[in-house]
Amino acid sequence: MSKVENKYRNLRLEFHILQSFPVTCLNRDDVGAPKTAVVGSVTRARVSSQCWKRQVRLSMRDFGVKLAYRTKRVDELLVRAATSLGASEEKAEPCCKAMADCLSKDTLLFITESEAAKLGEYAKSIDFNKDKVKSAEVEKIVKGVGNKAVDGLDIALFGRMVAQAATLDVEAAASFSHAISTHKVTNEVEFFTALDDLADERGSAHMGSLEFNSATYYRYVSLDLGQLYENLGNEDAMAQAVEAFIKALFVAVPSARQTTQSGASAWDFAKVLVRTGQRLQLSFETPVKPLDGGYLKPSIESLKETLTKKEKLSGSLFGKKAEFTFGEDEDFSIDTLISSVIQSIKV
Repeated sequence: MSKVENKYRNLRLEFHILQSFPVTCLNRDDVGAPKTAVVGSVTRARVSSQCWKRQVRLSMRDFGVKLAYRTKRVDELLVRAATSLGASEEKAEPCCKAMADCLSKDTLLFITESEAAKLGEYAKSIDFNKDKVKSAEVEKIVKGVGNKAVDGLDIALFGRMVAQAATLDVEAAASFSHAISTHKVTNEVEFFTALDDLADERGSAHMGSLEFNSATYYRYVSLDLGQLYENLGNEDAMAQAVEAFIKALFVAVPSARQTTQSGASAWDFAKVLVRTGQRLQLSFETPVKPLDGGYLKPSIESLKETLTKKEKLSGSLFGKKAEFTFGEDEDFSIDTLISSVIQSIKV
């Protein structure tokens, strides 16, 4: 696709989301404590970008999206494709291992079912002979399977790096910041005990402790529509991709400790912008102070004021095409937001 053909070039969707959680440990560090970061000289609660991004990706299944496989076990996926074409596992395994090594060695790889099926056909064409596997041919076959809208929308959105074949790399259309609390947070400790139902003596059979916190998080997500269009290669798929992405972004919550410290909070507030120009993330460098006993209200005010200031300072470079506010008007649901966004990005 030539650059001239891309009508979405330099157009992006930006999400500035505020989301409050009570007692939770949404994302754990290496010792099991909630992740934190120091911003503006104070400790904030943090959820890593990759944590929330993965949950968004997996949530897209709920909205009819067929995902690619993200795996180190590419050879097993290819063996499945080869055996479906009549090869025995014993004959298919060496050939499929050779093809997998052309793409990646001991690293995670995004690969679609269609790509695996085409490689299975290639293996059959060379009679599943590993000595006839050519790296250039494997790369050419995968590159020729182009419709990411069918079974690889997550690749189009989140990108792909192919260690052994750089021409198969796909630039990510979506970028996620680490979610941080808009205010100072101190982790707390929950002490717990467990009782043995069959014990003869009274008392605890097990004792332990878990760290947790509560926070109002600021989340920044940018979706480069020009890059998404290039990755999909199909304008008709744009609306479906944007709809599935926003729905997943709305419902996805990190899965850590959901059975013991349920975190089931939805968006409280969001500003969604359709813009050209560079990305614009807010820092909340100055932590907000509680108002009326909570942090959400002052966080909303800070977000609004900072965005307005940034827009004025950026002048013509801000490039705003549309702006939507979620969370204030009860009649403006997530469905209304999605339809409004899709209408606004038609070019």
